[in-house]
Amino acid sequence: MFKDVSPTVNFPEIDKRILRFWRETKAFEKRVALNKGKPKWSFFDGPITANNPMGVHHAWGRTYKDLFQRYKAMRGHELRYQNGFDCQGLWIEVEVEKELGFKSKRDIERYGIANFVKKCKQRALRFAAIQVEQSIKLGYWMDWDDPEFLRFLAEKLENPMEVITVNGPKGPVTDTVEGIVGRLGSPEIGGSYFTLSDENNYMIWAVLKKCYEKGWIYKGTDVMPWCPRCSTALSQHEIVTEGYKELTHPALTLRFPLRDRPGKESLLVWTTTPWTLTSNVSAAVHPEVTYVKVKYGNEVFYLAKATLPKVLPKGEYEILDELLGREMEGWRYEGPYDDLPEPKKAGVREAHRVILWEDVSEEEGTGIVHIAPGCGKEDLELGSVTAFR
Repeated sequence: MFKDVSPTVNFPEIDKRILRFWRETKAFEKRVALNKGKPKWSFFDGPITANNPMGVHHAWGRTYKDLFQRYKAMRGHELRYQNGFDCQGLWIEVEVEKELGFKSKRDIERYGIANFVKKCKQRALRFAAIQVEQSIKLGYWMDWDDPEFLRFLAEKLENPMEVITVNGPKGPVTDTVEGIVGRLGSPEIGGSYFTLSDENNYMIWAVLKKCYEKGWIYKGTDVMPWCPRCSTALSQHEIVTEGYKELTHPALTLRFPLRDRPGKESLLVWTTTPWTLTSNVSAAVHPEVTYVKVKYGNEVFYLAKATLPKVLPKGEYEILDELLGREMEGWRYEGPYDDLPEPKKAGVREAHRVILWEDVSEEEGTGIVHIAPGCGKEDLELGSVTAFR
């Protein structure tokens, strides 16, 4: 009455059998037809970068997307079913540079920017084809491009101005190869949307133009990590996802001699980034924290009272006075590199002031923090606010 069930489950074979069944019965097309005209549920695919074969983490995310779409489809909604490919950014450029054996951006200029851009587009198309095949094997239901069509376009891009005719969902489309690639994802071509498309790029420029016309775009200053290899800034996303590591660095405590005050008085300043001291502009104190004036040897130092046990040897200092951080605002001091030609030329010496910052902590350091607006996001924001007071 019943067929024997094998005690050994061959999952890859089961996957192939299900995919074959879907293909032969046109299951996806029937699902789309059943929900045609029903209430729409908008799903806009966050594009995967078409730069390498998919990893397990990509498959995980795509499985979640497929799950939501199937659920909404079974609930009687019409879906978009359009996949997306991210085709821009350093990821693709760097891989193409590796392929061509380039060592610097100067190599791109010598090679020719137009030729380099063409290579980037070809790479995006070829890996989009691979990712389509992987996604289909994953069981992800989408209105997929024909992988061979994407590979065909990648090859044809060697002569981007050649006029070709391709079959779209509404009939034949004739254009240059470059033009066809620029129209990928459009209603007349169909398939996945590509961020290298003309529509996407023109829309970005149109939005920027509107922002400019409304006066929303301005020229300002920001602080961003710089990649010497890529000759470009790194985004916060890149730093957060790949740049942070748990490391232990030795902290540095140094004196900033005070100006306009009697005796040999100095601020005791703490930093974990001594390489930024060349860019020091200010020293920050918390307005409501209690600071002490202490005599240590032949010198007088200022630091947060709560940090004393961690900074100076017990029994070797004398507390001369106590004051709140806000009482120190505006004090002038000598910076660590004020005698060098460039700081003198820039007038940095006159800029050194004690400023107030509520994020200064007594938990570590001396309670006085060195501020370098050219070296950190928070420092820049603090410096900008202070400059306009």
